[in-house]
Amino acid sequence: MFRFIRLLVTDFTDLLFPSLCLGCNRALGSNENILCTHCRISLPETGQHRSPYSESLLNKFGGKVPIQFVASFVYFSKSGIVQKLIHQVKYKGKKEAAKEMAAWYGYQLKQESELINGIDVLIGVPLHKSRLQQRGYNQADWIAEGLSEALDIPMRTDVLIRKQFKESQTQKSRMDRWQNVKTVFAVPNPDEVIGKNIVIVDDVLTTGSTIEACAIELLQAGCKSVGVLTLAAAH
Repeated sequence: MFRFIRLLVTDFTDLLFPSLCLGCNRALGSNENILCTHCRISLPETGQHRSPYSESLLNKFGGKVPIQFVASFVYFSKSGIVQKLIHQVKYKGKKEAAKEMAAWYGYQLKQESELINGIDVLIGVPLHKSRLQQRGYNQADWIAEGLSEALDIPMRTDVLIRKQFKESQTQKSRMDRWQNVKTVFAVPNPDEVIGKNIVIVDDVLTTGSTIEACAIELLQAGCKSVGVLTLAAAH
């Protein structure tokens, strides 16, 4: 009886205030979440987890820091659906969307790739506490949580910290991005990473400068290897 009433209330609420697709803004159906079916199948998936050693991604770190693998769920392009989704995640409070999309990717990785074999921990690129208070959440942590639940691999938010607040990277060149982040991260307790295979998680991979700075700190602290998983990668 109570279950019937709960379903009735839910259906009535959805009728008055339907959930909208983050891609096209149409009302979602009963079996749809975050995106409608059309937008979901229209996502420009990269398929990189099936061959994650492509030079196009690893060259972002070549000669600077040894990265075990790099793979992203979807391609990011200006004015495309992925840019719209990332904007919703970072600036419109849609953190649950980050977790949901990460879970989609996690299930793909689990079924189609050997990347996750031997991974000990997932770590979202950390925000400085000032930016965290301003935004209210770290989207990279929500992505890491979605991957963690799908892959059954633990995620940690205390292993790597951002010790300095820096301005946004969005409009900076690769060199300026590197100068902006090269000293901002730290591993407060190296015993937590020694000998471990770690995956750094972020929303969008562009120049790779931020992830590079994170990887350097983790490797210098004694971790065995560093891989990279992101929701999106720039074409």
